[in-house]
Amino acid sequence: MKERDVRNFGRRDVLEAAGTALALGPLLLAKVAAAAGDGKLKIGVIGSGNVGAALGKVWADAGHPVMFASRNLEHDKQLAAGIGAKASAGTPAEAAAFGEVLLFAVPYGALPDLGKALAGSLKGKIVIDACNPFPQRDGEIANRAREQGAGRVSAELLPGAHIVRAFNAVGAARMGAVHTEPGKVGMPIAGDDKAAIGVASRLIREIGFEPVLVGGTDKGKYLMPGTPLAGEHTPDEIRKIAAGLPS
Repeated sequence: MKERDVRNFGRRDVLEAAGTALALGPLLLAKVAAAAGDGKLKIGVIGSGNVGAALGKVWADAGHPVMFASRNLEHDKQLAAGIGAKASAGTPAEAAAFGEVLLFAVPYGALPDLGKALAGSLKGKIVIDACNPFPQRDGEIANRAREQGAGRVSAELLPGAHIVRAFNAVGAARMGAVHTEPGKVGMPIAGDDKAAIGVASRLIREIGFEPVLVGGTDKGKYLMPGTPLAGEHTPDEIRKIAAGLPS
């Protein structure tokens, strides 16, 4: 990974993310602006399975303070200890309060309860939604997400958060390795808030992917396995595929 990708929040990123973060509220604006000084953001990772662990490790290695959380605190403590000083572990409530940006990487069926339990910490937060709905595992909420679109339903289940769907159709192993060849693989993303998209895009680039905005949260229905955008594609390939998707 190039040093600038890991360590610096470029001037353009500061202007785009912090300059438009008024939509996220004064408190978050202050936090994003402060983080822009050294390029580091506190990240709460809720769901420390293959996806959450892989992404959180790369961000921690890049210098971001990362707190891992799941139903197994002991597992998260071991995970954090193996990553290093920038990683820590806590409960989902602690991770949600800790993070200026949150990554949700849990089974989709867990979102309704998490949204209720963490409601006080979600308002105004940027949430990268890596959760995919599988009816056999997640039940009726997965059917609803597939019918109405995962982006829209995630926004309803995590009220007050600024949702950016990403990391939905690439294997976890690649998520932890693609930073060795940054920018070659595209990452389709969907979201409605410009500031949230800017911050999420910066973090996605640090993982090693080139983010490609395919539309608002209504396009989130195409960001899951089994759709034309699933799998690895170059940024240009993603743009071409997205241009042919129904509205």
